[in-house]
Amino acid sequence: MDSRFIDVKVNGNSMWPNLRDGDIVRFEIIDLKLIEPNLVVLFKHPFKKDFNLIKRISNIEDGEVFLVGDNPDPNASEDSHNFGRINVKDIIAVILNNNS
Repeated sequence: MDSRFIDVKVNGNSMWPNLRDGDIVRFEIIDLKLIEPNLVVLFKHPFKKDFNLIKRISNIEDGEVFLVGDNPDPNASEDSHNFGRINVKDIIAVILNNNS
């Protein structure tokens, strides 16, 4: 397999309805200069070591990214509403073919 790609199993419903619990999703490692709002990204949790999350970029400001879950239930997602913005450098990879 090409090392630019990472397959990840979705755990939980924070990205429902676009990504469901148990889905296998392919992420691609890209140049961080190509990061833009609305992309779905895999990133390092800011407080939990060796724990990654999947969220959608809401906005980018001064190298920091605000990330949100797709689930309309505000209690269904641990995201930037809980832990704040993350540094763009903490993004590992993106879904490039997500039509959401």
